[in-house]
Amino acid sequence: MRTHKITLVPGDGIGPEVAAATTSILEAAGQKTGVEFLWDRYDAGAEAFERTGELIPKAFYTSLEATRVALKGPTATPIGAGFSSINVALRKKYDLYANFRPVKTLPGLKSNYKDIDLIIFRENTEDLYAGLELMINPDIAQSLKIITRKGSTRIAESAFAYARKHGRKKIHSIHKANIMKMSDGLFLECCRKVAKDYPEIQYIEHIVDNTCMQLVLNPWQYDVILTTNLYGDILSDLCSAFVGGLGLVPGANLGKEHAIFEAVHGSAPDIAGQDKANPTALLQSAVLMLHHIDEPDTANLIHAALVKVYAEGKTLTGDVGGTAGTKAFTEAIIAAL
Repeated sequence: MRTHKITLVPGDGIGPEVAAATTSILEAAGQKTGVEFLWDRYDAGAEAFERTGELIPKAFYTSLEATRVALKGPTATPIGAGFSSINVALRKKYDLYANFRPVKTLPGLKSNYKDIDLIIFRENTEDLYAGLELMINPDIAQSLKIITRKGSTRIAESAFAYARKHGRKKIHSIHKANIMKMSDGLFLECCRKVAKDYPEIQYIEHIVDNTCMQLVLNPWQYDVILTTNLYGDILSDLCSAFVGGLGLVPGANLGKEHAIFEAVHGSAPDIAGQDKANPTALLQSAVLMLHHIDEPDTANLIHAALVKVYAEGKTLTGDVGGTAGTKAFTEAIIAAL
């Protein structure tokens, strides 16, 4: 029996429900593949802050620095005021420079876009999300866009290395260098330099506003999307609509030493505790985590069960046209393992 200790943050709203569903599926799959999971659980987020005054417990940092891997549910972030995003804080603290988001169609879902299969590599630590803001005076606020050669080069290297390893043939670099000639220009310079080391991969550049139109018209032209932080955040949400929304799409934040795998959807407090939440996004994020910790058999077993349940269409949650609750969906996945 192989044992993995994983730092777990269930999160806010529906987070505890989807986390419970996901961990139970992983444990059931692990029994079949000889893997045991030890969950080091910590409450973090808006609800924890209200109870304890601590947004992220210090013990969480100690745990993550020991396990180096975390599975994280959705956490709420106030809009326009209040505390900063937990996600942004963790990415900066642990230098989780690569945001990796696969967008792939699950069978059985109604959609205007069939057979979507693309990957987004988003730089995760700089750009406008560096958090360098100030009020110049009561009427003028300023945010600084930070693009570095180091940050741009390493996200480009991550995207090209992944494409080569997994047989992806094409990378689009998304930018706005026609206007932001220095910052986005530096990003493109770095991408072009890395691209020269991968001659077998077609390298293309698209301006971000045109990319939004192109994605809606013909998303199949894209294979791997490589971009900066803000554009990647926006484009990954847009792309999720092709496959059923954020409730289905996984996300990974990867650095050299640590990795956090998370559901990228919101905490949905309006349906929390009602057995309505869809755990698919967090479950697919956990599948990415299993590959990361070198447990491909368990990952493939869970993914096959997920595909089977969606293909059958009998036990799906309401957000994807079904009538099942969270618990029934979870039981269907476990039965399909």
